[in-house]
Amino acid sequence: MNVSSVPADLLVLGAGIAGCAAALRAADLGASVVLVAKDELGATNTAWAQGGIIGLPPEEEGDSPELLAADIEAAGAGLCRPEAVRLLAEEGPALCRSFLWERLGVPFDLGMGGTPDPTAEAAHSARRIYHAKDATGLAIQIALSAAVRAHPNIRVREGLCLVDLITSPHHCVKPVRVYEPIQVHGAYLFDPAMGEVEGLLARRTMLATGGLGYLYLHTTNPPSATGDGLAAAYRANARIVNCEYVQFHPTALHVPGKPRTLLTEALRGEGAWLVNRRGERFMEKYAPEQLELAPRDVVSRAIFQEMAASGEANVYLDLAPVAAHLDLDAHFPTVMAACRAEGIDPSRQPIPVVPAAHYFCGGVLVDLDGRTSLPGLYAAGEVACTGLHGANRLASTSLLEGLLWGFRGAEAAVAELAAVGEPDPTDLAIWRMPEDPEEMDPLLIDQDWGLIRSTLWNYAGIVRTGARLQRAKADLHYLAHRIERFYHESRLSRELLELRSGILCARLILNAALQNPESRGCHYRVD
Repeated sequence: MNVSSVPADLLVLGAGIAGCAAALRAADLGASVVLVAKDELGATNTAWAQGGIIGLPPEEEGDSPELLAADIEAAGAGLCRPEAVRLLAEEGPALCRSFLWERLGVPFDLGMGGTPDPTAEAAHSARRIYHAKDATGLAIQIALSAAVRAHPNIRVREGLCLVDLITSPHHCVKPVRVYEPIQVHGAYLFDPAMGEVEGLLARRTMLATGGLGYLYLHTTNPPSATGDGLAAAYRANARIVNCEYVQFHPTALHVPGKPRTLLTEALRGEGAWLVNRRGERFMEKYAPEQLELAPRDVVSRAIFQEMAASGEANVYLDLAPVAAHLDLDAHFPTVMAACRAEGIDPSRQPIPVVPAAHYFCGGVLVDLDGRTSLPGLYAAGEVACTGLHGANRLASTSLLEGLLWGFRGAEAAVAELAAVGEPDPTDLAIWRMPEDPEEMDPLLIDQDWGLIRSTLWNYAGIVRTGARLQRAKADLHYLAHRIERFYHESRLSRELLELRSGILCARLILNAALQNPESRGCHYRVD
């Protein structure tokens, strides 16, 4: 194992909106930054986000920080952290406009005045969502990645997988350091191309590794969303909260045997209806005032109940009300292309949809500047829990949260550098691979993932009971021991690291759900 002899000022793990924003802000402040991407730079969950990001609407729209805060708190079902809500409502929209649009030139859709033209989304009381057709996240990610590559103070490392955080005293050679408090000094990273583990040291480290949506059988997340950062933070003894709150997106394209494709919230924001097989609009039974614009947990449960009552595998999203006032191909090209690729023409027929795991509202607890409970470690984006979302996330807040806490975390980390010494590479133990390791069996990996994903979907999904959660906990407890043994005896690989992260995060979700008997937001206990 190689250990970097010249530590970076800031090591950023993850290259979505939170990681890139943190890297750029720290670099602008003069810090040396290493940005680590699990895949190629740009292949992130941010790039998958369709709907949009909360921006600064025109004054004539009548919006305000108070209105935005009220919307966030209403969606969060009484669990939002008030100071985090106020911070985002007051500072976030202006940062979105000044940094993403004015500095980076993200090509948001513009109105008559040549400024971003905001749209509506579910549970928002004003048209405040900046968008780039229905591929907003991709437009933001492209601009961020280009800026990161061009910055002289940022070194990008691609294709590296997080193994563990480097902490003292746990990874120190000197046994007497056991009496010292835990501190984070960087990360151990695995290079699949070389088959080796590398230690990257840093005076400050930021987790921006994204979420864990791939743990569920039906998900809008890519296969890389396996909770790597959350698992590493837990193993390092960081404080983790709110793991029971996994948000399900109400509308994912349902094609049997195919991965679920997200159908943006903006479709319902612009007037799309949810209907059953008979073409009957059903949301008036579940949310008569808000209908399709109710919070995501309400809409997801309504669809679940409608499917359970009818025995059907899906419901339908009818775009006819949207087509009456918008050009579907011009405004929603990604949705239209995805549907037509499956032989569905949304301009002529309703789209089959099901709910799917979408966003993790819990995570590594951070303060308003992104500090975790461990000195030296920051977190931003979906891996972090700022308290903004409470028990359920309001649409289009996640990208803005990642941007704002990435910025603030970078500023706080750089401000601490003057008082922080450099970690000593000679005091770190060598990472040891197992002797005579077993070759990884991909069939075992696939089988274990299948059990994790189906167990969480069936027992810890949209609707939960204590009995189901107990069954899931028992099943995955046994599996966890097998996977940990598999990890210690086998040749290291990305697939094995992701499986180890996945089983740990699945158990965090189950334990939190069992300990919370109260239905709130996206944690719904029918018992």
